[in-house]
Amino acid sequence: MAAGGVHQLAQCITCHAWNADLSMVAVCPNNNEVHIYQASPSPTSAWECIHVLQKHDQLVSGIDWAPMSNKIVTSSHDRNSYVWTLEGNEWQPTLVILRLNRAAISVDWSPRENKFAVGSGAMSVCVCYYEEDNNWWVSKLIRKKHHSTVTSVAWHPNNVLLATTSTDCRCRVFSAYVKGVDARRDATTAFGDIKFGEQLIELDLACGWAFGCHWSPSGNSLAFVGHDSTIHFVSDVGPTPRAHSLSLRHLPLRDVLFLSETRLVAGGFDCNPMLFEIDQNGVWYTTTFSVETCISIFEYSLYVFAAAKGRFKWLGNEVAELNLPSTTHENCILTIAPVISLVEKKAEKPVTCFSTSGMDGRIVVWDMNNLGDVMARLRL
Repeated sequence: MAAGGVHQLAQCITCHAWNADLSMVAVCPNNNEVHIYQASPSPTSAWECIHVLQKHDQLVSGIDWAPMSNKIVTSSHDRNSYVWTLEGNEWQPTLVILRLNRAAISVDWSPRENKFAVGSGAMSVCVCYYEEDNNWWVSKLIRKKHHSTVTSVAWHPNNVLLATTSTDCRCRVFSAYVKGVDARRDATTAFGDIKFGEQLIELDLACGWAFGCHWSPSGNSLAFVGHDSTIHFVSDVGPTPRAHSLSLRHLPLRDVLFLSETRLVAGGFDCNPMLFEIDQNGVWYTTTFSVETCISIFEYSLYVFAAAKGRFKWLGNEVAELNLPSTTHENCILTIAPVISLVEKKAEKPVTCFSTSGMDGRIVVWDMNNLGDVMARLRL
């Protein structure tokens, strides 16, 4: 796996998302704006900013681009969401009242694009859907289940189940079935008949804040990461799920993405994507970092500690002696997005390219087709 293209777009990038044909990417440059670039996954492409979406009053914390309807949904610390529709050559916003008293943190379109979910600092999740009769977006809240900020939300492929992670160290699965929006048959799942807001699973596996979560393409598996340098895999998601956890000898992860049923990538404070695979016994394991060999947590912490505004001069010689590898990202990876067209997705092809963005203001496109370097650096 090699970095196919590196694009320095800002000092920090909060989140990003691609459109259906991979010709544009929406980026938040760590402020209240969304910049849309004419882009391409090609390593030689030059990206050009063609639109700037300005409606939020505070930091944009989440972006998702619906591939079929071509609508963009954004969430922000101003406690609102907007659904953006391209009319002619202009993006027109529609305000979604979330009824939150804290920041909106994350957002995700449902697979059928008739709903989206917003995680918040108000310890609640908003499930939003469109009412054609009134020509507006309506939100229903899942309350009193989380004990702290909801850091991420992820839809199951069946368009009804919703996974969340929270800074109360837990991952949960809820019913997001909305009567009149979802078909009646969708209310019957492996959990039996379900109602909106019903908590179906609570996973207390992490000993630190829980961050990104993601479902496998089939929906049979779920993965999420913890701030205690752990990653957790849940299979046979149902009334009796099976869980498997890995404690990593590296800095914590922030986001995770299934590439296929047997392969997953995650990234975070090591500034480097990690690849995970599943063996014949159904046990997940780390195969390698993307391109560089990782240093120990102690070495990295020493480096960061010493580099803080150059204050600790006495550590200079020790830091100079460390064989610190150069990574494509120079700071924490915050988001990972699949780089796959709608046509490939409908053909159920595995994800072979993905992009990462983070606190260094870069978007990096990674090519999974180049496995030669990965196999040469397998970490056993």
